Amino acid sequence: METVFNYPVRVYYQDTDTGGVVYHATYLNFMERARYEWLRELGFGVDAMIQSHRTIFLVRSLNIEYFKPAVLDDLLNVTVRVAEVGRSRIALQQQVMREQGTLVSATVHVVCVGMDTFKPTSLPLPLRQKIGKPS
Repeated sequence: METVFNYPVRVYYQDTDTGGVVYHATYLNFMERARYEWLRELGFGVDAMIQSHRTIFLVRSLNIEYFKPAVLDDLLNVTVRVAEVGRSRIALQQQVMREQGTLVSATVHVVCVGMDTFKPTSLPLPLRQKIGKPS
């Protein structure tokens, strides 16, 4: 199942430096919001993950490349695409785009951990089935 989730983000003053350019770390916030909304759309909002499955996702690693800057008042599109699924981890490809141009590209590895131990645990089966990667 090759689907891309799209999340619109408007650049506000608080997202920029004194020159009106989006600060490099702000893109991480944009991508985090997109991942949360992607999970929510799948039916696995953060509260549901905690209450129903006693799990959360933590970022294990990320590789990010910056190509062009976003500026104040830009309307951006942040994408999430599943690249790979393991027992307890998901590799996601994310892009921040303006119109058809890619501004930022990242690979984000998240790991599913138990709320009580913060140790890796298997992805909840319903989520694994939703993202099209059955066990």
